[in-house]
Amino acid sequence: MIPIQNLYYLLCYAWNRLPEREELLAIEAAPFHKPLELLTQVLLTGTRRLLRQGLEKRYLEQAEELAELRGRLLLAPSLSQDLLRRGRAVCAYDELSPATPFNQLLLGMLEQLGRTRSLPAALRQEVRAVRRRFPATVQAQACTAATLRQVRRLRPRGLEAFLLNICTLLYQSALPAPEATSRSRFRDFRRDERLMAQLFEAFVRNFYRHEQRQFRVLSETIAWQAEAEQPTDLALLPTMITDTTLEAAERKIILDTKYYTAALRPRYDQQRLISPHLYQLYAYLQNQPAAPGQQLEGILLYPAAKHELAARYTLGGFPVRVVTIDLNQPWPGIAKDLLALIQ
Repeated sequence: MIPIQNLYYLLCYAWNRLPEREELLAIEAAPFHKPLELLTQVLLTGTRRLLRQGLEKRYLEQAEELAELRGRLLLAPSLSQDLLRRGRAVCAYDELSPATPFNQLLLGMLEQLGRTRSLPAALRQEVRAVRRRFPATVQAQACTAATLRQVRRLRPRGLEAFLLNICTLLYQSALPAPEATSRSRFRDFRRDERLMAQLFEAFVRNFYRHEQRQFRVLSETIAWQAEAEQPTDLALLPTMITDTTLEAAERKIILDTKYYTAALRPRYDQQRLISPHLYQLYAYLQNQPAAPGQQLEGILLYPAAKHELAARYTLGGFPVRVVTIDLNQPWPGIAKDLLALIQ
């Protein structure tokens, strides 16, 4: 289990955003017992900043019965209600409004959190206080898979994109309450190995993007060094996409992250490396054409859960390391270990 205080750093880097000082101060000031409390606090801090800056406004189409023409005349409803004879009409016009899909979704999530009994009462009160600061024109929109897709299609950026990711994670963690109410209970998403594997991979890749300048950081597709009698048969080969590639003129590292409870598995009463992981990395190295004078190497990186590991090999002429990183230590130690890994 990653300590809750370290989850903030992991999520920030996974979502390609450097930790904010204001959020760090709020997080360090409160002892969190559940990830839900952390996510709620970060959501509150970001929402307060949005409200101070002023919620984003967009031109939204309004349809209204008016005594004078404005925008476009909607003839069908005007005629069906016999408004024209009375000197009135239904008009459609654009108006600058904070009632954007994102703001409605954010307000809907705050309303849901305000009803969540698993949050401490003081935190629920903070949620309700922030919710009351929204303009009356913004109507809450329930956070669902459909509304999340709708907002994501609008491609929010910056703080809005970060808060949308938090709302998405909260939605993925929400479960119906046992009693027949509109309240939800939230599971500890750290137990979802598939989700945590995605976050861990993105965290490592974006950490190196932000915190070092020696390597270019990317995720790349590696082509098989293969031939076939029928060209169409080549399309049957599985795609090889690296988790993280760090590339410089003289050195290239293929770093594969694996979010597993252990880097070793028992086999015939002995602990062994997990063979599919090693085979996958070896395939990447074997099929990766290195530039002249460029050293190619591979790293398998696991979170340290049951034991620590720092094994070094030469496989097929390539340096390979199998390493664990302790995510249970204070954040400065995690950052130091990640940077030391590529020195």
